[in-house]
Amino acid sequence: MAFAPSSTTSDIHLPDTARDLVKILVTGPFGVGKTTLIDSVSEIRPLHTEERLSEASAPVDDLAGVRDKSTTTVAIDFGRISLNDGIVLYLFGTPGQERFRSLWDDIAYGALGALVLVDSRRIDASFDVLGLVEESGLPYAVAFNAFPDAPSHYTEAQLRAALDLEAGTPMVTCDARDPRSSIDALLALVQHLIDRHPPETR
Repeated sequence: MAFAPSSTTSDIHLPDTARDLVKILVTGPFGVGKTTLIDSVSEIRPLHTEERLSEASAPVDDLAGVRDKSTTTVAIDFGRISLNDGIVLYLFGTPGQERFRSLWDDIAYGALGALVLVDSRRIDASFDVLGLVEESGLPYAVAFNAFPDAPSHYTEAQLRAALDLEAGTPMVTCDARDPRSSIDALLALVQHLIDRHPPETR
């Protein structure tokens, strides 16, 4: 897992060029890489609320496909990244398990959009989260996290059909461990949000 460097006095404060402050959800099912993505891009030391998985959680947390995972987010992950043109993204990572669904409305409040991470090895695990995002009315982009053993034979059309995505929903591939790749996924979402709002209505 990649970790952002420790914050210094100079990088914990907003840059003077900050103009638009945007709350973004980073969401997806359990074990898809949300914490890793926020770690890879945050310009401040990320906030994590992780706990170790225990035997008590085994009956309610489906570990299929994520057997090596030893911790889980129990509230939020939080990070911040400054983009060009004065745009600053506040990134809120959501828990991926059904048992934390009661937190969803609180975490999503005030968000302008969501980046939904998907694991192509277990696409069906994303259906509940996509349902939550769509029910909330949040615009979103989908990013397939490039796990080393992820299948590569699916076409874009097949992946869109599997997730039942509308034609205008951005869909990209990223490596959540790679800052540049993760930023590109976030930029796809930001561009989608900009395209939905003409300049005169922003």
